[in-house]
Amino acid sequence: MGEKNLDYKKEFKDLYLPPAKPVLVTVPAMQFIMVDGTGDPNGNQGFQQAVELLYGLSFTIKMSKMKNQQPEGYFDYVVPPLEGLWWIDGGEFSFEKRDNWRWTLMIRQPEFVTPKVFAWAGQGLAAKKPGLPLDKARFEGFEEGLCVQAMHLGPYATEPETMAKIEDFIRSHGLKDRLGRGGKHHEIYLSDPMKAKPEKMKTVLRHPVEKA
Repeated sequence: MGEKNLDYKKEFKDLYLPPAKPVLVTVPAMQFIMVDGTGDPNGNQGFQQAVELLYGLSFTIKMSKMKNQQPEGYFDYVVPPLEGLWWIDGGEFSFEKRDNWRWTLMIRQPEFVTPKVFAWAGQGLAAKKPGLPLDKARFEGFEEGLCVQAMHLGPYATEPETMAKIEDFIRSHGLKDRLGRGGKHHEIYLSDPMKAKPEKMKTVLRHPVEKA
């Protein structure tokens, strides 16, 4: 693995650039900065604040080199994409009913990031943007294991079409969906909705599974 301007999307294409046709993948342990929230993300101040927190902390760490304050083991890299875990406390998850959604937004962090580095980034961001609730962000490891995933091309509203393909794959391959049993619907946002045309947007959709 090259350490010069490492782009996780290109280095780990099996995790970030799956085909449109569902595939089985084993997702290894990674570390993230995470922020939790609830409700429909549209018009949700807490959701927007979570995004600002995640990018603020991630870019504080990335740009530490510019201030000659880079952590031990630092290497040049592209900040990985925003990701989201989605679930509800009980019942069947629905893409249409959003008021009961629970979510965790997160951004993967390079291997050199430690709790100490995360705390340092929080102090730096707090000085720059004192209004942000830094206590809502946490640094945590996450390992999904066996999952089925596919690339969704198009607006978020048409995700159920791709999810239907994933569900068919799970059934036809004798797998069990772990959604609702500790697993969470996972999305990786490869496109900026403010810049990309809706029909061109790319989102990785991933569901944790287990063998029946």
